[in-house]
Amino acid sequence: MNILETERLILRRFTLHDTAFIIELLNTEGWIKYIGEKNVKTTEQARAYLENGPLKSYRSNGFGLALVELKGGHVPIGMCGLISREYLDHLDVGFAFLPNHTGHGYAFEIVTKTIEYAFGELQQDQLLAITLPQNYSSIKLLTKIGFRYNENIISPDTNEELCLYSITRENFEKWNVLGSNQ
Repeated sequence: MNILETERLILRRFTLHDTAFIIELLNTEGWIKYIGEKNVKTTEQARAYLENGPLKSYRSNGFGLALVELKGGHVPIGMCGLISREYLDHLDVGFAFLPNHTGHGYAFEIVTKTIEYAFGELQQDQLLAITLPQNYSSIKLLTKIGFRYNENIISPDTNEELCLYSITRENFEKWNVLGSNQ
């Protein structure tokens, strides 16, 4: 099921047929360095990751992390979506891409559209994003879109220090009107 589309990309819900892609993405150097080792090496482990993560979130929340694919050929290149975390007061925007699909503006394109969806369709007033302090490319993208640094927090899941960013609907609309997304 497609959630949204941009000029070059489709964001669609994950299915259990996406296990090979999950294994590939979750074992990239960037994922392990900035998100963490998930020990997803087999089809069975990938199924469990999907069932207990995105698919469970779809059932519980109506949204979750989703597959990003190129419109031409439906090539999977990453994931993006909204996450409801117990320790955060608002939804969290998450994204990750295969290394050979970074630097092409895909993350900017799909994250911006995901934020529009959250503020429009889901009627959110504020969104959050968390990242490791050394994940400079994610921080650069978040600030380019209009997120502002709030504070560092300790993740109860991993006990790691994370940078917490936020954006309000009002600030995103101002950013959008000013043409910063071009």
